[in-house]
Amino acid sequence: MTKIAFLGLGIMGSPMAVHLRNGGHDVSGYNKRHDRSGPLVAAGGRKADSIADAVSDADVVAVMVPDSPDVRDVLLGEDGVFAGALPGTLVIDFSSIRPDVTTELAQAAKDRGFRLLDAPVSGGEAGAKNAALSIMVGGSPADFEAAKPLFDLVGKTVVHVGPNGAGQTVKAANQLIVGTHIQVLAEALVFLEAYGVDTEAALDVLGGGLAGSKVLEQKRANMLGRSFAPGFRIDLHHKDMGIVTSAAREAGVVLPVGAIVAQLMASARANGDGGLDHSALLRGVERLAGQSPN
Repeated sequence: MTKIAFLGLGIMGSPMAVHLRNGGHDVSGYNKRHDRSGPLVAAGGRKADSIADAVSDADVVAVMVPDSPDVRDVLLGEDGVFAGALPGTLVIDFSSIRPDVTTELAQAAKDRGFRLLDAPVSGGEAGAKNAALSIMVGGSPADFEAAKPLFDLVGKTVVHVGPNGAGQTVKAANQLIVGTHIQVLAEALVFLEAYGVDTEAALDVLGGGLAGSKVLEQKRANMLGRSFAPGFRIDLHHKDMGIVTSAAREAGVVLPVGAIVAQLMASARANGDGGLDHSALLRGVERLAGQSPN
């Protein structure tokens, strides 16, 4: 049994913490803004009252928070992980943040006697609930092997992709691909509807060919039903596209389609859709077509 502190019990973090508990580990959970410990407690885990309470005797600290500043605060804050955890503790950051920030935090962890893996995930709420996430891990091979049994409890595809920061770089590429797929799926749906095509049938046949994708499988129901309850919010994908475009500029590479998708994400937020699932990019296509979004 491993003692795990799980910091961040949101849409993704809560089911991940539950899977770790169901895997036989001692899990304490903490969420900063709202008490979301119910599912973990129901599974036999413990609600922690603070970061310090959660991490004080943990072997592993898992972090799943929205953005780079949040991770900095959780790790480096006055009452954060590095101030309260035992030296040698393995820190696994499941958040999606800037690769350069991850590299800095990994060095800060090393300087203080901690070990850090960046392990951003893909698969959305469904992947988290079904323990079917893809996990792209950056850090030392030894730390990866030590954490692999935990990764296998929350993910289906778990790959060590390189040193610290590599996991976040691969996640940025993932978000570029996913965002682009969602945008073109939305455009295809508006195109099909304009011609009165049976869209259910059309997506069935498209999904069976080269146009098929996990995005089409997982997001078609949202788009067809105009149901955009957040599995992964546009606000977060907007943040991730900012990471993509910023990192691309730093590397001196040009991502023209990525830049357009980033702007379309920004437009969705400006129109009040930031809290919706990223499949709500469909609403932006409808606006551009002169339609009132449903």
